Amino acid sequence: MKKLVASILPLAVAAFLGSAAFAQEATPGEGAAPAEHEEGATPHYPLKHPREQDWSFAGPFGHYDKGQLQRGLKVYTEVCSACHSMSLVPFRMLGELGYSEAQVKAFAANYEVQDGPDSAGEMFTRKAIASDYFPSPYANAQAAAASNNGAAPPDFSLIAKARGITRGFPQFVFDIFTQYQEGGPDYIYSLLTGYEEPPAGFQVPEGAHYNPYFNAAAAFAMPKPLSDDQVTYDDGTPQTVDQYSKDVSAFLMWAAEPHLEERKRTGFMVIVFLLIFSGLIFLTKRSVYANKEH
Repeated sequence: MKKLVASILPLAVAAFLGSAAFAQEATPGEGAAPAEHEEGATPHYPLKHPREQDWSFAGPFGHYDKGQLQRGLKVYTEVCSACHSMSLVPFRMLGELGYSEAQVKAFAANYEVQDGPDSAGEMFTRKAIASDYFPSPYANAQAAAASNNGAAPPDFSLIAKARGITRGFPQFVFDIFTQYQEGGPDYIYSLLTGYEEPPAGFQVPEGAHYNPYFNAAAAFAMPKPLSDDQVTYDDGTPQTVDQYSKDVSAFLMWAAEPHLEERKRTGFMVIVFLLIFSGLIFLTKRSVYANKEH
């Protein structure tokens, strides 16, 4: 058995080093032209990999920063909600961000939702209540598409979990041990801050905007949505595109996984239980077979 392990180990090390060297060689250097613009090259999107950020909710003991989530809600409300819905998120969930019941009710009352039918069989609109969900700014998907050059803006309820970019070998192996699960927020942040002037020779379609972090093409229809001092923060946090992008990305992560903290606490307790249980099983086995001949 030792000979088998000794013969396999050098092969495994050589394969790992070779793959790492290949990955480094395949990664374009800083300032190098993306593969999309190299003559005869097949484009692979996104052209630039999302930039990893330092999130408070990262890692096995991560937690949400409620102040950041409240700022992210403000960015979503004042900017993103003009085009994007969150149809799976009820207003009552905002209580988890530190808002009181009265504040949640007052916030919900800023929206109108369709209800009915009434006694006459007619649909009607009313002010939203805490049990309602964030409404769409459009009457239906067809109206949303018609207002946005034929492409309906995606719903933001689960966008932070749906838009994570798959990381290739060997990075995904390390992600198993580091528990990297922030691909969605990293992608959203990079997309919001990644609008650039197209490189020389690249033709941007009419009505599109160049962004090398987009996961489906080199350009897409959404114009740059954020600018400095666009949203007013009451807590003195810098009012920059970079900060807005981080805050709304964190908020969308919370919207997609509001019970992340509880999940991580439960997972930690399960690991502790399994370690203790394994130790007890080992000690029991030793005790039972202590006087047995082997």
